[in-house]
Amino acid sequence: MVAPVDLRWGADGLSLSIQQVLHADPGAGNAYLFRHQRGNRIKWLVWDGTGVWLCQRRLHRGQFVWPRPGDPVFALTPEQWQWLVAGVDWQRLSAVPPAGFQL
Repeated sequence: MVAPVDLRWGADGLSLSIQQVLHADPGAGNAYLFRHQRGNRIKWLVWDGTGVWLCQRRLHRGQFVWPRPGDPVFALTPEQWQWLVAGVDWQRLSAVPPAGFQL
């Protein structure tokens, strides 16, 4: 979800948020990533068919790069996911060079 959420919520609260805000089934096999208001914490929620995984990551310095509010959801490639959870600006890694740029 693009909008920040209260990361005190556990798996049940975040799953309810998925149902109410996104009108989606949290158990459908998708992974959901939630960001704290300050931007230095994220939680990842995924139902795997036998249970639920809820993981948290916190940066000691800096913030996770996040899409701008607008669409409530966004999709990531596996590479973008790895960069995001590492705290790297994943949006710039796949950016198109400016017009007229030459190597």
